[in-house]
Amino acid sequence: MPANAPTHDGPPGGPALTLERFLPYRLNVIATTVSNALARIYAERFGITIPQWRIVATLGQFDTRTARDIAAHAVMHKSTVSRAVAALAERGIVERRPNAEDMREELLALTREGRGIYEAVAPEALAFERAVFTGLTDAERETLFGLIDRLDARMRSLAPDLDPSDASEGAR
Repeated sequence: MPANAPTHDGPPGGPALTLERFLPYRLNVIATTVSNALARIYAERFGITIPQWRIVATLGQFDTRTARDIAAHAVMHKSTVSRAVAALAERGIVERRPNAEDMREELLALTREGRGIYEAVAPEALAFERAVFTGLTDAERETLFGLIDRLDARMRSLAPDLDPSDASEGAR
């Protein structure tokens, strides 16, 4: 068996599952570690949280979105998005406009200040990503993204009815 193969069958009387070899656990740990390390960049300079940064980044990428769109795109719970949008709007980072097509929703966009935050943090976030990838070849990075895409597609096929905006509060 390869050294990196999952080990769900422990020795007799031993653990049936070893967390350090359990893919969901490993993915969560690395995602949390990377997210928290990146958060230092925007938290220290701009005082924004991880959910707030995900909203700023999404609006920086797509210009205008609804909270529902952002929740699905960033795989965040609707209530987390709602609280983060309220805080960003209060600080003048995000503006809300009525959605003429659906009056139950608001269209969200970055203000000039919000766009400035996005444009200041995006290059640093990309530099952080390059630092994370240091030591991997271009081919290894492409392989990693290909594998992540395949795992994502597989997860979506295993849980096709899962609404990403209903993700648990802890999965941020």
